[in-house]
Amino acid sequence: MATGGRARTPSLPRTVSSGGASSIHPQPRRIILLAKRDEFDAARARRACAAIMINEVTERARTDILGADEPQPVEPLLIAQFAQSNPLTQSRPPVPSKPTTASRSGEGPKAYVAKLRVSGHIGHPRVRHTARALRILKGVAAMAKRAFRVVLIKPSHYDSDGYVIQWRRSTLPSNSLATVYGLVERCAQERVLGPDVDIEIEACDECNTVIDVAGVAKRIRAAGSGMVGLVGVQSNQYPRALDLGRQFRKLGLPVVMGGFHVSGCISMLPTLPADLQQALDLGIHLFAGEAEGRMADLLFDIARGTAKPIYKFLDDLPEMAAAVHPILPRDVVTRVAGHYSSFDAGRGCPFQCSFCTIINVQGRKSRYRTADDVEAIVRANAAQNITRFFVTDDNFARNRNWEPILDRLIELREKENFKIRLILQVDTLCHRIPGFIEKAARAGCRAVFIGLENINPESLMGTKKRQNKIWEYREMLLAWQRQKVITYAGYILGFPTDTPASIARDIEIIKKELPIDLLEFFYLTPLPGSEDHKKLYLRGVPMDPDMNKFDLEHACTAHPVMSKEEWMRTYMDAWARYYTDEHAETILRRAVAGGLDPKKIIDAMTIFSGASRIEGVHPLQFGFLRRKIRTQRRYGMPIVNPLIFYPWRAYDFVKTTAQWLRLIRRYRRMMKEVVADPNTKTYMDEALRPQEGRNKPDHLVEVFADKIPKTHGAPVPAAAMAD
Repeated sequence: MATGGRARTPSLPRTVSSGGASSIHPQPRRIILLAKRDEFDAARARRACAAIMINEVTERARTDILGADEPQPVEPLLIAQFAQSNPLTQSRPPVPSKPTTASRSGEGPKAYVAKLRVSGHIGHPRVRHTARALRILKGVAAMAKRAFRVVLIKPSHYDSDGYVIQWRRSTLPSNSLATVYGLVERCAQERVLGPDVDIEIEACDECNTVIDVAGVAKRIRAAGSGMVGLVGVQSNQYPRALDLGRQFRKLGLPVVMGGFHVSGCISMLPTLPADLQQALDLGIHLFAGEAEGRMADLLFDIARGTAKPIYKFLDDLPEMAAAVHPILPRDVVTRVAGHYSSFDAGRGCPFQCSFCTIINVQGRKSRYRTADDVEAIVRANAAQNITRFFVTDDNFARNRNWEPILDRLIELREKENFKIRLILQVDTLCHRIPGFIEKAARAGCRAVFIGLENINPESLMGTKKRQNKIWEYREMLLAWQRQKVITYAGYILGFPTDTPASIARDIEIIKKELPIDLLEFFYLTPLPGSEDHKKLYLRGVPMDPDMNKFDLEHACTAHPVMSKEEWMRTYMDAWARYYTDEHAETILRRAVAGGLDPKKIIDAMTIFSGASRIEGVHPLQFGFLRRKIRTQRRYGMPIVNPLIFYPWRAYDFVKTTAQWLRLIRRYRRMMKEVVADPNTKTYMDEALRPQEGRNKPDHLVEVFADKIPKTHGAPVPAAAMAD
């Protein structure tokens, strides 16, 4: 087995010569000597050596048996059966061989050997001869047994200086990594590459793990064969994934890449874009669609060397009920802050938001796991002391099985004392579902991501976000607060009617009238795989060619009103405008009045307030203790001299650490003052007051009264009420 990058000569079993003396077969010796000169051929040499010896031993056993007058012993039959079924001599996994003479007569091999001992045949010279052959065969079999190593990597992406965004502890788990790991693990359990091939798996998220390309290559070569899987690659991660793929291909390793960028481009565009063609030119295999039910075929194609350039499964989406469960080893999960793992309770979305990629990759028909499936996922993770989960459904409130799933999780928490914690993603109408918010809280939901997107009805209608009813936002947010669940809301900047002044006005309205705990801002981005991207692509509208910028933190195309510089300035101003010290104190007072833990609020607010301004990354990409590896820089950018890099890195680290410490001290002092104030528990402002009735519009509704569509349940404008 090759170790340390060199091929080590395996110990050669000895065969029986025609004269009875042991000798080493010259042909395997020649193969091994050739392997010494070429480390890449070591595994192939071992397989060839084993196949030659198996054939030779089988032929000698057959000759001995035919020349004997005694009854045929069972050992040579087992040798022949092994040679026929050994995957080293076949192009596909073996099928069961025909039964031996012993088994045809109803006797097993052990029973037949016992009979031979009684009859005295076991001591016959010819039988001793074949017994020696059997011992030889066991040595050959041990040498012939091989492994196929699968290395799964969730790539990160580059910062503005070209360094990989990487942390000692990241903040969000990767569900794609967990899903693919579970699928490969099932293939390993079922031994899909043959009974004598062990599938070994390792997984890592580059957001919290340094990728040692040479080390990965060494481990795959030591196993004998394998592949690298670049998993869950989003558009902003594609350049980094391509660079990793380029390095692995240079070392001769098979590479497969999948994820939303690959699937979205192939799903929505009439021709293959240049960046995907570049991957194909490097010999990287592309996988579009979901891998349930297809992983075994992919592994077999890679192992046999017959993999297709593109695997496309976008029109045949698998059912989720009883699907393979996502899972990751504990040592991978614990690299995420809080030790959160993830799973999807469903896929697909019935809505039609034009900026979304979900509906064009996972489909508009929702598919669901059952309560039994979710319980099995939770128990499998709990067995390795992991009980915190980010449920990655784009909208868990629309999951048909939400109630039985939550009921099952409640039962695990309240009857079996599972310490389950959940983070959910929901829409703005979830409060209309009777019992949904209450049961989510009982099941362990402690934080929820809400797709608020905007408060301007005209902007929402322009992107087909018709389901968002701004006049119900406050009621929905208060319903979550009553259950002591922290609310995170996403807000998109850059709709066609947005201006710097209108965005500033809307943020002030939100601060005053909506009890949101944490607000995060995004650019309106035409992500590949979305309807917006397809329209711009087909019309030839210029978009930024650098996929690394498609991270919702950069302006990737022109805005009809704002210049690119205005748009960028407005984005940065939005963070500073919302997270003023004055409003941070207001958020804390609302949290304490509502019974939320002020420490959790202040910790999250510290990250959301500082990530963009201090680290230059979105809070959802944030982690703890930033790493910058000098040699891991974007392809084509120069590697900085160590004498320049390390002093610069030391200065950068000290500067950012000082900024974080100042922010932490300021917020902690603020929290102590708020908690110590006896009036905080009875705090009340406009955002905390329940709506008095839909026919009596509040200020938020009055501002956008002329833009609210006249749909069922919409508030009546004040002018119409006066008439």
